[in-house]
Amino acid sequence: MTRAATLGAADGARRPEGPVDGVLADGEAAAEGEDWFALEEPSGTTDARAIVGIAWRSIRGNASRSLLTALGVIIGVAAVVALTAVGAGVTQNVTANLERLGTNLLTIGATVTRTAGAIVRTEAGAGITVGDAELLRSLQLADGRILGVAPSVTSNLQVRAGGLNTTAQVLGTWPGYAPIRDLDVDAGAWWTDVDVESRARVAVLGHEIAQELFPGMDPLGQSLTVGTHTFAVVGVLPDKGAGFGSPNRQIIVPLSTYLQRLARSQVAGGTSAQSVNQIFVRATEARHLTALQSEVTLLLANERGEFDLEALSFQVQNQADTLESLTAVSRTLTLFLGAIAGISLLVGGIGIMNIMLVSVTERTREIGIRKALGARPADIRLQFLVEAAVLAAGGGLLGLAVGAAGAHFVSPMLGVTSALTVTPMAVAFGVALFVGIVFGLYPAQRAARLDPVASLRHE
Repeated sequence: MTRAATLGAADGARRPEGPVDGVLADGEAAAEGEDWFALEEPSGTTDARAIVGIAWRSIRGNASRSLLTALGVIIGVAAVVALTAVGAGVTQNVTANLERLGTNLLTIGATVTRTAGAIVRTEAGAGITVGDAELLRSLQLADGRILGVAPSVTSNLQVRAGGLNTTAQVLGTWPGYAPIRDLDVDAGAWWTDVDVESRARVAVLGHEIAQELFPGMDPLGQSLTVGTHTFAVVGVLPDKGAGFGSPNRQIIVPLSTYLQRLARSQVAGGTSAQSVNQIFVRATEARHLTALQSEVTLLLANERGEFDLEALSFQVQNQADTLESLTAVSRTLTLFLGAIAGISLLVGGIGIMNIMLVSVTERTREIGIRKALGARPADIRLQFLVEAAVLAAGGGLLGLAVGAAGAHFVSPMLGVTSALTVTPMAVAFGVALFVGIVFGLYPAQRAARLDPVASLRHE
């Protein structure tokens, strides 16, 4: 009789036929090719299909117990897949939001310091001014690497139109702000340098604020009141979506109008000495950002008489560096959450080991019959390892499906789009399979070491 037939025969020992004679008959039939799971390789070694088939029959015979055994693996794989997919979606969302602010950007702002947990900006007069923006615009005229320069200053103000009123972010800037931030109007046109020089009361509205103040009507040519001043709407932006830096709820006006009419800012030295929140400098290509960052820093430092580059009153941020840092933080957090979720895979492995030990005890007589019919310890060990691997693999596949579905349903609640990728799914499945084999090794070894005589006497 072949060893594969022996495996089939011992498996048949658990069936109603019961006696060894019946088992031998089953095995002989298998040797003749009537049982697909009891074939033999030409070399005389045990057929892998027979082992897998017997393992599957054992698992299928205790379906409920097998499902509960694999539950830990299912939960672990699902958690890893869902968390990494949502984390990747958050990373993409952050990237998209930063890119929506405009690409190839340098942002100049006042230095931020932290004192006793509080965030403090540099004192007034040492921050960023309109004069700094004018200096950088002069640099733009001499340097072809710079596409545009625009300062910006913002505040939240009450806005009224007709009988409607709301709060909006009012932003004062130059006309160059539009190409720097990729803000083409959906209707109307941007105001011009002439409007800046004349302090004209004209405004470009974000999509959402335009819909809120002028529902069901064309906002162009309409008037709205910002604070105590009336502005004419000359343009409306397209919908840029929600998120960080979205202009949907902004009202964009000429910088001079903002400073002298809305902010009522009057300082010695005229408009050039007035403070702004930030200055944006857009390069023609991303490869110029690092060099321009150094040149802009030195130019402003020399203009201000600041020679200690470690203690400047301003900072020049490279958007590419900011994006890289945020992406790195997001990925690290995703990996951390995925690792925590992966702990449940260890719990699943313990569950597999536990149920395999129970299975060894329940099938002690079967193991004795197999050994009596010629099965080697290696065959018994392999049989139980395959069963553990099948449990882990089945749990892993179910976990992949559950995790993908979970990410799909949870992502909209968080306002992001899940991003399923092959690598974390393959790693989660591979770890699940590895855990199943590792935790199945001890029960398999225990089964292989059972004494055949004592096993046959086991009731």
